[in-house]
Amino acid sequence: MSGDVVDLIMADHREVERLFEELKRFPEKRPLVVPVLSALLTAHSRAEEAEVYPVAIAEAGETEEVAHSQEEHEQAEELLVKLTETDPASPEFDKALKELVDSVTHHVEEEESTVLPGMKTGLAEARRMELGAAFAASRAEHLGDKPGEASRKELEMQARNMNLTGTSDMNKARLAEELKQQAKS
Repeated sequence: MSGDVVDLIMADHREVERLFEELKRFPEKRPLVVPVLSALLTAHSRAEEAEVYPVAIAEAGETEEVAHSQEEHEQAEELLVKLTETDPASPEFDKALKELVDSVTHHVEEEESTVLPGMKTGLAEARRMELGAAFAASRAEHLGDKPGEASRKELEMQARNMNLTGTSDMNKARLAEELKQQAKS
């Protein structure tokens, strides 16, 4: 596999899609697959937010696209929390799964048609490889993170990615709420 950040991100997208199919087709596997999906989506999002999105803004000029992608990350994380808190054997699980699948699929389609092509053309191959190494390291560091439990530093990064200003004086709870409100608007 290539170490190009765009290829790494797209490989994660394909793995998430595979896990979605597992959850749909094999309900008996849900207790085992949900934690894997949760770990991958959370680590992937944190790595994009910390390593990829700031570079996409600063070096590839993808400011609006990144702000929108960050909002979609916030929405998907809320849905992921809901899924992980839902009994896999309950009828509510299918509804929660459908909402998450729809949200993530929409995000992936947009990211793969806007942000990633912009990075492919706007960044040199060597830079994409360097960014790929940083993304992979960050993703590995965040594999144990739980959705909905971002640190203050991670929330500040998300706010910057959304172009939110005036957040430095907010406490962690207020900042998290502001990000949720921004994602809904």
